[in-house]
Amino acid sequence: MQKLAKREEQIMQACWHLGKAFIKEIIAELPDPKPHYNSVATMVRILEDKGFLSHEAFGNTFQYYPVVSKEEYQKHAFDDIVRVYFNNSYPRMLAYFAKEQKLSPEELNEIMEIIKSQKK
Repeated sequence: MQKLAKREEQIMQACWHLGKAFIKEIIAELPDPKPHYNSVATMVRILEDKGFLSHEAFGNTFQYYPVVSKEEYQKHAFDDIVRVYFNNSYPRMLAYFAKEQKLSPEELNEIMEIIKSQKK
């Protein structure tokens, strides 16, 4: 799965939120300043080519919908971050967050509980 550019990810976030959407509805979901209609239409076609979106035709207009779920993309993106920045080590990643992000003892205990519940 390819990594998305910033604007592509914003468009996908809009599509995940809306479920199915026409270009004008996607634009309404994007942050200001709003991109031009043609720019968004071009990026939507690129996302179709990459396999992230598909469409249903209604005459001359198209309604787009996600083919890749938000959860699938999150998993891929997160796995990529762990691989690139933490040498594929989840303990290193957790240590980073514990040290640099100053996780509270309560948050660390919550993480430990989640890990323990997954082992059962």
